Formats: sequence, structure tokens, C-alpha cells
Amino acid sequence: MAGLDKSTPTPTRIVVHTQSRALEIAFSDGAAFRLPFELLRVHSPSAEVRGHGPGQEVLQVGKREVGIAGVEPVGHYAIQPHFSDGHSTGIFSWDYLHWLGTNQDRLWEEYLGRLQAAGASRDADGSAPAAAPAAPDTPITAVSMSRPRS
Repeated sequence: MAGLDKSTPTPTRIVVHTQSRALEIAFSDGAAFRLPFELLRVHSPSAEVRGHGPGQEVLQVGKREVGIAGVEPVGHYAIQPHFSDGHSTGIFSWDYLHWLGTNQDRLWEEYLGRLQAAGASRDADGSAPAAAPAAPDTPITAVSMSRPRS
């Protein structure tokens, strides 16, 4: 991402929904997104996922049921989710989260295509998950975000 500046949309609200496994995020430019945990996990900006250069990306498999155990703020520019599979090194800047939300349909289709080409699965054991009973969302964190005062 290009980085943060005064024109970068900043979050006005972030809610982690544990039951539906989605990060709900609203931005100062009026955009609002519901990002599945799986999408966040497979597109983590960490070296573990992206590698250290072009062509070193690692396809993330078996992440359908991944959860987020917690989210820590990183300064005034990002969050760092702690995923249930132990991954916690990705720092998601505001511009990256906005980009993920804006492009999530395309990113999702590309991810599914890569999984299919690799003969891999979204499920940890390679099979479809058992249906879980429906439960209401229970936000584990709701944060109002604002820019620091100059």
C-alpha cells in the first residue's frame, strides 16, 4: 500500500464478530465493509503469507474456520489481529484494510482459483465442515477510532 497521509480514510468503527467470523469496519469516507476472518487470514500482510519478495507468496489452506481471538491497535495507523490458528504477525494498516474491503470480491475469486489449481481446500482436513448451530454475533471488541489531535 502507498502509506498513510491526511487523505487516507481512517476507521470510525471496528467490530469483531466472533460467531459470523467477520470484521466489520466503517471508514471516515463513508465506506463500510464486512471482511471475513478467512479473507483477512489468507491475505495477511505478514512475511509468512507474502514471503519476502515477488513469487514467494505462500498459499494459505484450511482457513475456513479460522477465528480471531483478539485485536490490538498498532499506533494510530493499524490493527494486529490474533488468529485462532496462532498467526499474529500481520499488521493491517488502515489503507490496506480499505483496499481489502474495496477489492474483496476479486480477491476472494482469485483465492478460490488458486486453491482449486493447487488441489487444496479451505477446510483444515480437506473436507466440508459440519454445520454449526446458528448463533447471534457477539462482538468481542468494538472500538471507536479517531485521528490523534495535532
